[in-house]
Amino acid sequence: MCPTASDMSVHCLLRCTARLERRRVATCLFQQRALSGADAINALRPFYFAVHPDFFGQHPKEREVNENSLKGLNGYLENLQKPGSRFVQPVKLTFYVRDTKNSGDIHASGFRSVTFVLHTDDVLSTVTNVLKSCSLPMEHMKGLESDAGAAKGPSGGTVPFYRAIKWDKSYYTFTGFADPEEELHQARRVEPRLCLWLQNNEPEASKKHKESLPRRDELKRLKEELCRKFDLADIRWQRSWGVAHRYSQLQSLSRLSVQNLEAMMNLQGHTVIFADQSEMSASGHVLLGTMDVHHQWTKLIEQLPSFCSLQQQTEWLKERISLLLGGTRVVHMERLRPVQPILELYDALNTFHSNLISRRLSLHPRSLEGLTMTLEKLLAEEEAVKKLCLQSFSLRTLSKEPSVTSSQMILCCKRLLDNRSPLMQGLHIRVSHFYSVMQDGDLCIPWDWKS
Repeated sequence: MCPTASDMSVHCLLRCTARLERRRVATCLFQQRALSGADAINALRPFYFAVHPDFFGQHPKEREVNENSLKGLNGYLENLQKPGSRFVQPVKLTFYVRDTKNSGDIHASGFRSVTFVLHTDDVLSTVTNVLKSCSLPMEHMKGLESDAGAAKGPSGGTVPFYRAIKWDKSYYTFTGFADPEEELHQARRVEPRLCLWLQNNEPEASKKHKESLPRRDELKRLKEELCRKFDLADIRWQRSWGVAHRYSQLQSLSRLSVQNLEAMMNLQGHTVIFADQSEMSASGHVLLGTMDVHHQWTKLIEQLPSFCSLQQQTEWLKERISLLLGGTRVVHMERLRPVQPILELYDALNTFHSNLISRRLSLHPRSLEGLTMTLEKLLAEEEAVKKLCLQSFSLRTLSKEPSVTSSQMILCCKRLLDNRSPLMQGLHIRVSHFYSVMQDGDLCIPWDWKS
């Protein structure tokens, strides 16, 4: 019997549906492999803090072992993320873990040796395997694992979804990051008035600050030494890490300069920022990931000439866009948003430029001259009111957390000026979302403090 037109239509529909389902399953499996990136780095933070070579300065043998093993682990994770990769060669790794609480082969210096084999074929399983093998906290993985188990495709492939990660308390103590649970606890309590809180906590802050002075002096000395040696424009930190943590990062950069002096010369004239990931920012700053090891820093620094060429192309695109928009000045203000990679900015400008050309706008080259495509007024106001606070209260420092917006900072500073509390004189103030005394004596106050 010959198939009817209706039968053929149904058959075609079923074939299309099957193709779409196969494509959906393949996409699910790819998403599972693509979990890596920032999610894998975040999930492995307890592991990085336990094995990072920077913490083994007095033990060169163990430091070298950990550095080589981290290279192997990072390479394994990178291979899992490559499109089309179906099989990754198993890797045997050995790490020295800074942990004296768990059972095992504990070294007299306070770390133990752990050896395991990576043979998993997805990022989530690999991260779980690493943490379990090193007997590190797994609580922050529950959200990822439960969601991965709840979303399965027909072939069994899992699709993990992002959930906020819950860190061990030691992570916040070491890094100086704000503990979300502590923030929530603070918010649930009756928030004190600013004057009363300053009165109660200023003595503790002054004591901590006095104890941190030798560390601050050494940090300043090493920073100036590195800037002078490699003609750096500046060295900064993306987050408000403690003095001890910042000093260890500078020591790591100093060791790298001894190991690879030639590559370090590429940093001349640049601003180095210790950040979450290693890359070049849209402003031309060199970002060194605090979770990365030396070979990742070296790889980025060696590629700086190529990145500088890309930055020149972005400037050319800005000029072309300005010409097409009647002389409107295109300005990239990095402080208006999180750090943007140079490649991301180039792609955005290139796409925008192509769209403008396709629309064939008929604007006189200078008809809109004097206009800009940014909100510079808000930034200028923030700087002005911040400077006024520093002068009025003779503050030693006044800074803010990255999560505090310019509008919030302006409102906070204006209210401080209106309040004119004598208790503010000579303090180190950091505007945040909660009250806290930092380990180096800085006083965190919420931007919306109560008078």
